[in-house]
Amino acid sequence: MSEVRTIGILGGGQLGRMLSVAASRLGLRCHIYEPGAAPAGDVAWRVTTAPYEDANALRAFAESVDVITYEFENVPTSALDLLESIRPIRPNRRALAVSQDRLTEKTFLNGIGLATAPFADVLTEADLDTAIAAIGRPSILKTRRMGYDGKGQVRIGAGPAEWTGAPSVLEGFVDFSAEISVIIARGADGQVAAFDPGLNVHEGGILRTTTVPCGLPGSVTTDAVLIAARIANGLDYIGVMGVELFVTPQGLIVNEIAPRVHNSGHWTQAGCAVDQFEQHIRAVAGLPLGDGKRYADVVMENLIGDDLDRVPDLLQTPNTQVHLYGKGAPRPGRKMGHVNRITG
Repeated sequence: MSEVRTIGILGGGQLGRMLSVAASRLGLRCHIYEPGAAPAGDVAWRVTTAPYEDANALRAFAESVDVITYEFENVPTSALDLLESIRPIRPNRRALAVSQDRLTEKTFLNGIGLATAPFADVLTEADLDTAIAAIGRPSILKTRRMGYDGKGQVRIGAGPAEWTGAPSVLEGFVDFSAEISVIIARGADGQVAAFDPGLNVHEGGILRTTTVPCGLPGSVTTDAVLIAARIANGLDYIGVMGVELFVTPQGLIVNEIAPRVHNSGHWTQAGCAVDQFEQHIRAVAGLPLGDGKRYADVVMENLIGDDLDRVPDLLQTPNTQVHLYGKGAPRPGRKMGHVNRITG
């Protein structure tokens, strides 16, 4: 067995909450570090509520755990420097550095031989016209950092281009027939295990559903898993990673990577004996990876904003697993929970 008994998690949202539940099933404790409201605090062993600039709080947090992981990417470098001087961080700092910056991410992916959308660096508003001339229209301007669920993104069409106000990347549009994602895990010993690729549907830049099986040919899903494994190995990764890919006539194109458990992997809670959250805990704690083989067909649907009103009916729906995150009042675009429907 691993010597890890307590896992520190940076971030106290729904991913931290579900990681804490998974850890508890393995007899492990989780200590959450979160500057704001922490739904994970309802189920975790301990919570530290402090800003990432509080060196004393960071030090005490690190000294109370055996290993540190995270549920989101945008942790300040200064905080990571202090934490890593005390305890190991898994996944590693390189994975964070690559995923925190869209330009760095795409450059890394191209460097290991993987295809991405065409892109150009846009440091200032003055660079935008040059980038559009190189990439063309339509295209999409994305902030290099801090963008998620459609935030920090501007579509560039035929009209005047709107500047994001921050260093950005201009991406060419990709003509794709589907978006899929692979949830892959890599252990400290280099063992790799992947869950079945899921078919994603977005609304307003936010994931609405993930369906497994994805309905694509085996050659496509095999290639998707091999691409995800190449990324994990290239980063010497430990933990679970989400890899989003576009399906195109020319082959698979990597959209983005997330160095953590991923929204599109929530279906594993109903479809696998070992879900993505337990798999991540196993990896960062140095335990053997579990069997992620799918034993059921599942559709995962996010509950966003006022979708919460549907919960009474969903609780009475057969073959439906309801997960609520314990957040405050719903608002447009806020993920309040998800449901997993077993379809076969």
